[in-house]
Amino acid sequence: MLDASQTRSENEAALTREACLAEVDRVVQSPFLSSSDALCKLLKFLARHTLNSPTEHIKEYEIATAVFGRPSDFDPQADSGVRVQMGRLRSKLAEYYQTVGTGDPIQIDVPKGGYSLSFRQRAESNLEPSETDALNASGKPGKAGVRWTLAIAVAALVCALAAVSFLIYFHRLPASPGQSNNQAAQAVPIELRTFWGPFFESSEAPFVVFSNAQFVGSPVSGMRYYDPSKDSREQVSQHYTGIGEVMGVEELKGLFLRMGRQFQVKRSGLFTLDDARKNNLIFVGSPTENLTLGQIPLHSGFVFKRLQAGQGDWTQKVVDLEPRAGESNEYLPTPESRPLESDYAVITLTHGLDRTRWILILAGASTVGTQAAVDYACDSESVKDLLHRLNIQRGADVKPFEALLRIRVANDVPLTTELVKVRATK
Repeated sequence: MLDASQTRSENEAALTREACLAEVDRVVQSPFLSSSDALCKLLKFLARHTLNSPTEHIKEYEIATAVFGRPSDFDPQADSGVRVQMGRLRSKLAEYYQTVGTGDPIQIDVPKGGYSLSFRQRAESNLEPSETDALNASGKPGKAGVRWTLAIAVAALVCALAAVSFLIYFHRLPASPGQSNNQAAQAVPIELRTFWGPFFESSEAPFVVFSNAQFVGSPVSGMRYYDPSKDSREQVSQHYTGIGEVMGVEELKGLFLRMGRQFQVKRSGLFTLDDARKNNLIFVGSPTENLTLGQIPLHSGFVFKRLQAGQGDWTQKVVDLEPRAGESNEYLPTPESRPLESDYAVITLTHGLDRTRWILILAGASTVGTQAAVDYACDSESVKDLLHRLNIQRGADVKPFEALLRIRVANDVPLTTELVKVRATK
């Protein structure tokens, strides 16, 4: 393996500089990256640095200024744009090597915890991608069998405790230093400015409300969803949220900073209807866990239904209450008995309790689906397709709508997202 901390060994002689750069070109020209100038520039920059200076650790500041044109007073504590793009690049590479890149002689990875690439020669194998560890987002061997259920999720949710505290840190963020709001906004693709117009154009910072499900128990003794038929309210813990919701809010933070805007963050357990009346709202997470949504009278053709999959374990499906003739009305993710490979998510834009306000819902049947919904809403090419399907011209006022997404997943990482249904609403 060739990365920023070690050189090639003799048995990796095929990893010449020319071969690695040729692999970069293959990836850049693929449909997975060719539509994103930012990711192409980032991949090429990291490749040059890794191959030319393998022992030098690159700084986030250098990437921000050299690749993304951030000003010289760039502050990585206030602007997470680089970290968001690194996460997107990691997901796109995983998607590429599980699809069109399965036969490539070299694989490029983005190791977590740093800003470098890893090149490795791919061993010839007849194993299916799911049987290898090459695409495992955690860097651990792939594991067939029981997929990400509540019991497995507890460990991730515990980690999210620290993430929730981090979210509170940026509940009011300053605009990007050295740039006016208008200057920052002009650097964002017009498709995103159109889609997010109701939230960017308001003089008030919107609320981002993330799921805060009600659990009973503890990580030590075991946790399950609160059951009002047998649990007392005193047993409920609301200190946990999903990793996908945390990553979603982080990506929204990067988008808003690019626009020179800010937002306020609240977990759903602390959100009130008074907040709902006075502010534009962005809900991140399923209504079955983002419980405040159930208190707001909203018309929705897509609803989430919770299904019990085992003792204390639950899964969800999306039900279309208004299917057209010949269309399915139920959309279920991969069964609990198998690793998660397919999920569904809903994006809904509607008027708030006060019709001068707006509500955007980004919700998946799982925490992975929620992350994919946010990714979709922050990606200019995806939003361009969505606006086209809704017949909304770039720069025009966006109208209420609801959309259903199908997500392909590997190792709890959303790979591809397909727009299944979209329709205008009132």
